[in-house]
Amino acid sequence: LIFITSLLLGTTITISSHHWVMAWTGLEINTLAILPLISKSHHPRAVEAATKYFLTQAAASALVLFSSMTNAWQTGQWDITQLTHPTSCLILTSALAIKLGLVPFHFWFPEVLQGSPLTTGLLLSTIMKLPPIALLYMTSPSLNPTLLTTLAILSTALGGWMGLNQTQIRKILAFSSISHLGWMAIIIAYSPKLTLLNFYLYAMMTTTVFLTLNTTKTLKLSTLMTAWTKTPPLNAMLLLTLLSLAGLPPLTGFLPKWLIIQELTKQDMTPAATLISLLSLLSLFFYLRLAYCTTITLPPHTTNHMKQWRTGKPANITIAILTTMSVMLLPLSPMIPTLI
Repeated sequence: LIFITSLLLGTTITISSHHWVMAWTGLEINTLAILPLISKSHHPRAVEAATKYFLTQAAASALVLFSSMTNAWQTGQWDITQLTHPTSCLILTSALAIKLGLVPFHFWFPEVLQGSPLTTGLLLSTIMKLPPIALLYMTSPSLNPTLLTTLAILSTALGGWMGLNQTQIRKILAFSSISHLGWMAIIIAYSPKLTLLNFYLYAMMTTTVFLTLNTTKTLKLSTLMTAWTKTPPLNAMLLLTLLSLAGLPPLTGFLPKWLIIQELTKQDMTPAATLISLLSLLSLFFYLRLAYCTTITLPPHTTNHMKQWRTGKPANITIAILTTMSVMLLPLSPMIPTLI
């Protein structure tokens, strides 16, 4: 309870702060609160994951502090929105890229997610991404669009490529997270609200997937193949949620991609939009692979395997609400431009 409260406290401090040192304090509280949650199981993998996480986040926090001090040294401003010095903008972008796990600073993220339990993995890929994205949102007018676009396209490419031959579901979700972050980073300099919308919808769909996997206790593709007997309706909905994460049209996940492509073409960035759309086909492949293992490999087929018992407890109401929202929010799209 203490750790979860500290997590929420750290996130809130960072999001609501105006002064760089307060934002940095919030990020530090966040990092320190999630470390015990990662290494809770005392498994060597978990301890290794916690160590990797601590080292990368400490480096990123130091860089955040360094960039804000450079900016204060040059301009005399400690206000977050007044980050105007170009060097400190570049340092801050790379620091937040390390915090988020954008390519080329993505190496820690799949390893950490693989070493931590599913519930902690859920926190790592949703709540822990919120403070850095909030900082990017606040500094977005002064960021360098070329650098962000490069990072974004590389993230979408590598997030798709490296997820192709994974068998561990947590690693696949880590790479999916990296490619989604690419979509968020490409648009932040032009329309920061779209980034936030993309983040909220991504967090919702990822939460659904993680909670579903936690209900059926699946960690590998091979166990996912036999998990359908536990709760068949939940597995059928997992298929739709995965396709929604991939961004297929009648589902929620298509909404942010559609709006981002539209905004990029308005900004005369058609080549970037084309490239990032083509690269998202890579991640579509491994979502389809997950979806295939979830529901399409049903019997009769020749391999003999033990059928799992059905879990007595049905999926709880949270999963039901989240799944429905992850699949059916696309009709809300006419309302979004009025909000942005």
